[in-house]
Amino acid sequence: MSRTPLEWKEFYTSSSFSAKYNYSGRLGAWIDDEGTHFRLWSPMAQEVHLRLFDHGSPEEDGTKGDAPTSDYTMQYGKNGVFSINSRKNLSGKYYDYLIQYEDETVQTVDPYAVSCGVNGLRGQILDLPATDPDGWVEEGPPAETEETVICETHVKDFSWDKSGGFPDDVRGRFLAFTKQHTSYNGKPTGLAYLKDLGVTHIQLLPVYDYCTVDEAAAFANNLKGTEAGEPYNWGYDPRNYFSPEGGLSSDPYRGEVRVRELKEAVMGLHKAGFRVIMDVVFNHTYGTDTPLQKTAPWYHYRLNEDGSLSEGSHCGNDVASEMPMTHKFILDCVMYWAKEYHFDGFRFDIMSLLDTDLMNDIKRHLDDEYGKGEKLVYGEAWNMQTHPYGDVAMSDKDHFTRLDTSIGYFNDIIRDSVTGCAFIPDDAGFADGSKDVEALKKGIASCLGGDGIISNPSQSITFLSCHDNRTLWDKLSKVNGLHPVGDTEDRRLRQNRLAAAIYLMTPGRPFFFIGEEGARTKNGDENSYNAPIEENAVHWDQLYAHKDLIGYYKGLISLRKSLPILCRKDDHLADDYMITGGSEDGLPEGLVFVQAKDATGHLLFVYNGSEYSRKLSLPDGHWQLLADTDCSTYWQDSKPHIENEKIVSEPMSAMILKKM
Repeated sequence: MSRTPLEWKEFYTSSSFSAKYNYSGRLGAWIDDEGTHFRLWSPMAQEVHLRLFDHGSPEEDGTKGDAPTSDYTMQYGKNGVFSINSRKNLSGKYYDYLIQYEDETVQTVDPYAVSCGVNGLRGQILDLPATDPDGWVEEGPPAETEETVICETHVKDFSWDKSGGFPDDVRGRFLAFTKQHTSYNGKPTGLAYLKDLGVTHIQLLPVYDYCTVDEAAAFANNLKGTEAGEPYNWGYDPRNYFSPEGGLSSDPYRGEVRVRELKEAVMGLHKAGFRVIMDVVFNHTYGTDTPLQKTAPWYHYRLNEDGSLSEGSHCGNDVASEMPMTHKFILDCVMYWAKEYHFDGFRFDIMSLLDTDLMNDIKRHLDDEYGKGEKLVYGEAWNMQTHPYGDVAMSDKDHFTRLDTSIGYFNDIIRDSVTGCAFIPDDAGFADGSKDVEALKKGIASCLGGDGIISNPSQSITFLSCHDNRTLWDKLSKVNGLHPVGDTEDRRLRQNRLAAAIYLMTPGRPFFFIGEEGARTKNGDENSYNAPIEENAVHWDQLYAHKDLIGYYKGLISLRKSLPILCRKDDHLADDYMITGGSEDGLPEGLVFVQAKDATGHLLFVYNGSEYSRKLSLPDGHWQLLADTDCSTYWQDSKPHIENEKIVSEPMSAMILKKM
């Protein structure tokens, strides 16, 4: 292009450009009773050609190579939109655009393409209702539960390992979520396992079309029945935002298959009693060789003052969410996934690189369309360096009070206080050796609201582990490895139970990475985004080697749901909490007392992060022991366990009590 990136950006941000080229209508390709319609926003293009193909990639065209079956010149209209209409139903055809600028011609997929061919090289036109599974129009999520318990998983991780008992033709694919009853040695795996554990929501790592998995190679592996070298990636490398990822389908060469099978997966999850959250990545793209860049050069990306790409994402670029047509693109995309695929919520990767106006607009549209609070919205709010245009506030901790009070964030304050900073491998938290009562007091308080970041507990995604960084077990192993004399599996299990008790007994929306409850390990890898599937997969047999830990998590989750004060999400919960610890509060080293009291009862949580037993005085009254580090189900016994006046708090332990 003849202009420099900065010259492009200066042109785009002028008031004259916005007045002439901002567009609010429908974009993409769609089918209705009148035929097939195409709309592309490419304001600076001189000419655009629509090319149709019978196949989804050049290699399938055989001797034709890249030759299209049809080539049409599109008509330029208002607001920089090129259009063309056909009276034919072109469902199943593949297409791309050739865009001519002043000094070059580029080929691109439609940024709004709803499906694509293998490896995303061409978009696909679809009659979307024809991809609906039987009963799709009527299906919907299960009724909202009083408490939200979110489990995160990657589609391939969930069902790839053979110990999960999934049929070979669905292992590592969308269709694994249609299997309601799978098992390992007679014990439940998959959806039945998560339901028994008490999970209410399942968050799927990215399922849109991403770049670095070779779908053709994955398909060839499946045909050969081989598993070695199975292509793998978490999916934080977006290619086609409106299309599902073909490598998770049974046939990436047929674009309609990925669409239908993802719908079947969501339907299966709903049928099993789960709501489904989609992980979306709008803060960056995989490089700038993208449909967004090709259709509007430098419009959709942020630039530094020297014209280089801003990369607060640490992924090479930042998407300019503050630009009106980028805002529209992201909003359109979220609303599309909610409507077409029935997703029940959205987790935003590095949400802090998206502006607050956009996030509030997304929440407002979801609430208006589906009812207030029906769709969950949350994301990462780490403070990142980026270079937006104009007076723009990012959705980070510093500006979180500008967001809708139902938008949540991953609460690293509670995480780091319990197990140490996730980005410092050797750093210890309260549960694994630091005994830092002030940090834990602050961490628990951060989940209640009124701390200057969030206003109520619904905004706190209360967690210790996710796909990023080490698993909880690997984090405990790393910290304990510094003390080999005292490092035993029993010690780590006690720390794991203490850590779980703290965050599962703290208000907010509890969230965990699948397998945390069974000491899941990735061999210490803190960034396994493209590691072999053997490392990333959930090994169900290994989880069951820690069946007692699984049972402990199950008991805590069930206990949490039975205690109304832990499920409260109102703005005044902090008023009903008292958190004490440390010598100034008259408590021994390494002890934290949390009291929660409202009309539903009076609870006491005793957390001992020290190496010593502590004999402690209870507040006046008779107290029922609900759980401790040995057992999370005392509360289910027919005869209550009563404690009076004194208790003994064991080393690295938790006790949960309720006043009689």
